[in-house]
Amino acid sequence: MSVSGILAYSGAEQRSERKGTKAAIIGAGQVGMAIAYAMLIENTVNHLVLVDAVPEKAEGEVMDLLHGLSFASPMTLEAGGLEACGDAQLIIITAGAKRKPGETRLDLMHRNAEIFNSLIPPLVQGSPDAVLVIVSNPVDVMTHLAWKISGLPSGRVLGTGTLLDTSRFRALLSEKLNMDTRNVHAYIIGEHGDSEVAVWSKVNISGVPLQSLVDHNSLGQSWEEMAIRVRDAAKEVIRRKGATCYAIGLGTTRLAKAILANQRSVMTVSCHHDEVMGVQNVTLSLPVVVGADGICSVISLELSEEEEQSLLHSAQTLRAALATLGY
Repeated sequence: MSVSGILAYSGAEQRSERKGTKAAIIGAGQVGMAIAYAMLIENTVNHLVLVDAVPEKAEGEVMDLLHGLSFASPMTLEAGGLEACGDAQLIIITAGAKRKPGETRLDLMHRNAEIFNSLIPPLVQGSPDAVLVIVSNPVDVMTHLAWKISGLPSGRVLGTGTLLDTSRFRALLSEKLNMDTRNVHAYIIGEHGDSEVAVWSKVNISGVPLQSLVDHNSLGQSWEEMAIRVRDAAKEVIRRKGATCYAIGLGTTRLAKAILANQRSVMTVSCHHDEVMGVQNVTLSLPVVVGADGICSVISLELSEEEEQSLLHSAQTLRAALATLGY
């Protein structure tokens, strides 16, 4: 006797639906969608919610992603309002005003602060155990603001910070040295912006210091120009194509995986510090260990005297910016 349809296997144990990972992306613009696309390809979560100020935009993006699911891994995709983000383990915020050519990240501060004041409280109410990842610029200031508004422990509110700057630094170094980028270890710390600090003293290739491989001084200005290229990279991309999105999409997805899978990965991300170089109550990027609870611990770098002074300047720059917002 043949029966059409799908038959249950008699020995199968009946279980309730497995509780999976749920993440939400607030802001379905170019950056938000680069993150969503990378998270889909990387099979980062089981359930992804997209929220946008223009609901139809989020709906259209979900439809487009949904049509490609047969080429990826199973995932629940949903467009909705802030209420749809309830019980998310991870909330990624990209919402904010778009940076214009010639405009600095700090110029965006006051416009984006108003947006955060309306977004953060309902998100935290619906997902009180979530880790918040801030991508909106100026990311260090916005991360500090999100932490203050949310009332969450500081470790559970982090920004992408110099995660992308560090990747750019490593990419340019690998190009210069003709090495695999993954074997080049280097950091950009401080502000994600004009006062960021390239930590030349700690650059190494699989543990071998850069100074042991090349004579840093003999190569002249080209090395110092590399740090300037890293700092100005976003401006150059924006001048050519209007926005940066792919690299930050990949970087944020890597960060999301570290959180959701409790990988305890070392990353340069922005978070609140009680004190940095004598500057109190500041949010900026240092190498930290990232896991399920957000920031697990901070890696203490032994910096050169010049690097310490540069980090002090970066911390002071960010404190001054926060002061204009009343923090």
